[in-house]
Amino acid sequence: MRDVIIVGGGPAGLSAALVLARCRRTVLLIDAGHPRNAVTARMNGYLGHDGCPPGELRATARAELARYPSVECRDGEATDARREEDGFTVVLADGRTERARRLILATGLATELPPVEGFAEFWGHGVHHCPYCDGYENRDAPVVVYGRGGSGKGLALELTSWTRDLVLCTDGPAEELSASDRDRLARQRIRIDERPVARLEGEDGRPVRLRFADGDALPCRALFFAPAACAPSPLVERIGCDLTPKGTVPTRDYEQSNVPGLYVAGDASRRVQFAIVAAAEGAMAAFAINTELLQEDTR
Repeated sequence: MRDVIIVGGGPAGLSAALVLARCRRTVLLIDAGHPRNAVTARMNGYLGHDGCPPGELRATARAELARYPSVECRDGEATDARREEDGFTVVLADGRTERARRLILATGLATELPPVEGFAEFWGHGVHHCPYCDGYENRDAPVVVYGRGGSGKGLALELTSWTRDLVLCTDGPAEELSASDRDRLARQRIRIDERPVARLEGEDGRPVRLRFADGDALPCRALFFAPAACAPSPLVERIGCDLTPKGTVPTRDYEQSNVPGLYVAGDASRRVQFAIVAAAEGAMAAFAINTELLQEDTR
């Protein structure tokens, strides 16, 4: 029986493990090795590591954790988890089971790409969903916004902080846009193109044009899309977490979930999905867990 099991080896899970290690808690971190930002060349906006490759940050954090004897980092996949009277049991893909008094799920989310040819090819290399992560690298460049309704309109308006060369492509009639929406976009010089989209084309590993079904093309250096609801880890639902319509867990203070003793940190929780925020959430969850365990042990 360890003090804490952490499922997920991204910034949230690694940060939680470090704080708990320094509290001398026994920790097992389970990492399936499929981070959400695996396709991204650089992790932007992370203080002290701006532009750092995501894999490099994870490797550095693992090396730091190796100095603490109470922490074990194990590569593998957690396939099931359940709450029991005295804690949690986690089942791994190799059949082993591990137990702990507290559980942190830092499993992230799976981004669902629109089913358009070329989006998957350029995902992370010209196709993005977060302006805060990748807007600066495309400042003042021709950018296509792909989306319908309020989400597409909102993303297009948001991107005006980085470029004014914007076209909102709705891939079909934009019936969800009201006259007021259209007027607001027009005032910001954002053109709306409602033609069906055929594919995204590129050269040298980067997108260069969006091709419409009628054969016309729209030059672009990047494409940002408004993602639909993202898919959480099956563990999140299996263990009984509440979910928002967007597929995230509506965590409380210090990343507590509705399941006693279970914390959810990182992109799977309710806050903005920045790597640096994920790390902060992991640290907060670790602080709360150590406080809880201290109270139990000294009662």
